[in-house]
Amino acid sequence: MLTVFTIPKPFVGHFGVIQRNAIGALTRLQPRPQILVFGDEPGAAETSRELGVEHVPQVARNEFGTPLIDDVFGRARQRAGDGLLCYLNADIIVMNDFIAAVQRLAAKKRWFLMVGQRWDLDVTDPLAFDDGWDSQLRERVRRDGQLHNITGMDYFVFPPGLVDGIPPMAIGRAMWDNWFLYHARARRAALVDATQSVMAVHQNHDYSHYPTGKPGIHKGPEAQRNKELAGGLDRYFSLRDATHQLTPDGLKRFTDSWHVRRWFLTLPNLHPCWGLPVRVLLKTIALTHPLRAKLGMKLPDPESQGAPTAK
Repeated sequence: MLTVFTIPKPFVGHFGVIQRNAIGALTRLQPRPQILVFGDEPGAAETSRELGVEHVPQVARNEFGTPLIDDVFGRARQRAGDGLLCYLNADIIVMNDFIAAVQRLAAKKRWFLMVGQRWDLDVTDPLAFDDGWDSQLRERVRRDGQLHNITGMDYFVFPPGLVDGIPPMAIGRAMWDNWFLYHARARRAALVDATQSVMAVHQNHDYSHYPTGKPGIHKGPEAQRNKELAGGLDRYFSLRDATHQLTPDGLKRFTDSWHVRRWFLTLPNLHPCWGLPVRVLLKTIALTHPLRAKLGMKLPDPESQGAPTAK
């Protein structure tokens, strides 16, 4: 069984509309997952009762009032048992292609983290959820939506064992999601990019919920603390670090030269016992090999590069 959990903002104004849309879409998935709504924000309990989902008001928070992922992920694990977990941002609409992707991947892999890019779309009104609502939404996304770059990751599907070792990072602030991708790789899980198989719809919104707006989310004190808890920017991983790609034709492993080089250069971070051998090999190559410039060159900026296609 799949357990989907989310941490909404207060259900007021535009945020109330898009979060009800997102949770309402979850209740229409087939087979329906277990759905957990965390936090005691205004409207969370009432909306959970109305939509027939489980409300979990107890959440550990930092001094800024932001929920901490180790606590939320741990509580979700306790309620999920041995089933797969999915953390989903509360403004994201997923449809039955999401369930199909999870089922296809789980049939191939038992130890994985599935992530993917989102589609940005302006949504201001409640969804009707009448017959064909998902087909209409898909067509609207194709017409008016925009695929976010590889930094736009809003769903994370994983087995419960990946919860072990999560530090008390602030949810919704920079670095926690990048660290989680690193964590999966360090635990030797397949990191699977499901962008080609899942249309995850992000309902655009402002950042009025944070005192200093979007810049504060990425550069404020909570973001800085997340970076410290993560262990530094060497553990900033993105979809460029995916080991596999879930396509309509199946699960494919990345074998292109960029990924091979990236794997080699991140090996000491992922598995410290390889630090000395890698440094020795790189030094030897730098002294003797005519291709040293290629092997030692600066890697592409993951925020400015699109993900290559698996082969």
